[in-house]
Amino acid sequence: MTMEKKSLRIAYGEALIAEGHNDPDSVVLEADLGKSTMSCLFKDAYPDRYFEMGIAEQNMASTAAGLALAGKIPFYSTFAVFAFGRAYDQIRCGIAIPEANVRICGSSCGLSDFGDGKTHQSIEDANVISTIPNMTVLNPCDAVETRKMVKAMITHKGPVYIRINRNDLPVFTPEEGDYEIGKMTRIVEGRDVVIFATGAMVWKSYEAALQLKDEGISVEVINVSTLKPLKKEEILKYVAGKKAIVVAEEATRIGGLGSTIAALLFGEVNLPFQHVAIDDQFGTSAHSYAELLEHYGLTEKHIAQATRKALGK
Repeated sequence: MTMEKKSLRIAYGEALIAEGHNDPDSVVLEADLGKSTMSCLFKDAYPDRYFEMGIAEQNMASTAAGLALAGKIPFYSTFAVFAFGRAYDQIRCGIAIPEANVRICGSSCGLSDFGDGKTHQSIEDANVISTIPNMTVLNPCDAVETRKMVKAMITHKGPVYIRINRNDLPVFTPEEGDYEIGKMTRIVEGRDVVIFATGAMVWKSYEAALQLKDEGISVEVINVSTLKPLKKEEILKYVAGKKAIVVAEEATRIGGLGSTIAALLFGEVNLPFQHVAIDDQFGTSAHSYAELLEHYGLTEKHIAQATRKALGK
């Protein structure tokens, strides 16, 4: 099935402009990567509210914290691997502990920066930052959801981390309605197995569900776009009546969505559980994003295989 593809990065930049118009307290900080994160769009619209911090992520995080405590709504953007990795202490102590209203954009997340290899591919960013108390963590699946998330982040109380894929992804979420932080959405309704997917894996899971439908397997696909907080009652609602559970994420399998769902369901349900994720290893360079997804077992084919295995087929 072919769908129109759009850039999540451009959607992020355009959403910053829209919310900048709606809220004059919103400001943007960047670490010399504005043309990659697309925060440069905000710079063109509101140059007096855009701060180029240079390659100094710790300083950027601390400055954003100060701006938040002074009443502003700062968005700071850079590659995901730098957004959390180079500024962890500042995020923890200067942003999360005082619950400062800082919005952190981890761009080019996961394997999506396919050409730059393991130093630039952040497969653990959401996992690590989710362990910090007071943090809200978001992972959009397409450009429409990205735009809605930025709007929701403006009014949210406390720090937020959003994970942005570098590549154009299929657009399949509806234009109407607002994004509600903490709410999962059903993409496909099914009877036999539920797939909890996040980010780029949502569309891959949808494609797997279509493939499995032809085999007589009824698959429900749930978009888990809020990675934290993750509501136990929401998970139990979608698990009820199913024969198996599959989790699909473009992240290390250690401490991510799969681990969290398994921990929340421990002692509640006893169902076969399969986890499609990246093993304990770094990324690597490739000619394309698709090549990396195949190499690391993150395609619709691999999700379908995991689903069959969960059902004992």
